[in-house]
Amino acid sequence: MSATRLLVLGVVRMYGTAHGYQVRRELHTWSADRWANAQPGSIYHALKKMAAEGLLEPVESGPGKAGPERTTYRLTTDGQTDYQVLLARALTEVSNDPQNAYAFCAALALLPTLPRERAVNLLSQRVNELRAARSNCALTMESAGNWGEPEHVAEMYRLWFTQLDATIGWATDLIDRLESGQYTMADDSSRAFGAPGSA
Repeated sequence: MSATRLLVLGVVRMYGTAHGYQVRRELHTWSADRWANAQPGSIYHALKKMAAEGLLEPVESGPGKAGPERTTYRLTTDGQTDYQVLLARALTEVSNDPQNAYAFCAALALLPTLPRERAVNLLSQRVNELRAARSNCALTMESAGNWGEPEHVAEMYRLWFTQLDATIGWATDLIDRLESGQYTMADDSSRAFGAPGSA
C-alpha cells in the first residue's frame, strides 16, 4: 500500500480542491518526505494515476503563477471510498515491510479524519495483530536452539519482540488518550484536522 496515495487523497479531501503544488507544499510542511517517503515525483504521479482511475477528477486547468499549467482536482465518490479503505487498512495491518511503516505513519497523520470510536476500533484491531505477532515471535525464540542457525540470530527475534512490546504499549496508550477525549476528531468538530474543506 502506498503512503503517498493515502496522503494525496487526504490532502485533496482536506482542501476540497487542490492542485499538485498545493498537495506537495502541504505534505512538505508535515515533513512527510521523512516519515512517509512522500517525494515530489511520487505526489504528482499519484495525482495523475488516481485521476486516471476515477478517484480524483480534474476541476480546472490553467497556467500556474510562474510555471507550468496546473490542474486542480477533487475527490470523487470512489476517491472518498478509497480514502476510507486505505486509511482503515493502514491503521490495522501489521507487517515488517517498510512500506507498511510509511503507510501507518500516513494513517496516523490523518487519524483525526475519523470519528473517535472508529479510530479506537481500528487501533484496537492493530493491537490484536501486534499481540499475535508478538506471540509468534516468542514461540520462535523458544525454539531457537532447534533451528540449526547460528545462536546469535536469535537476537533479531529478541529485538523484534522488544519492538512489538513497545509498539503495543504505545498503541494502547493512544487508545486510552482517544477514549479520554484527547485530540479533536471528525465527530467532535467539522473543523477537525483533515476534515473536508478544513484547509
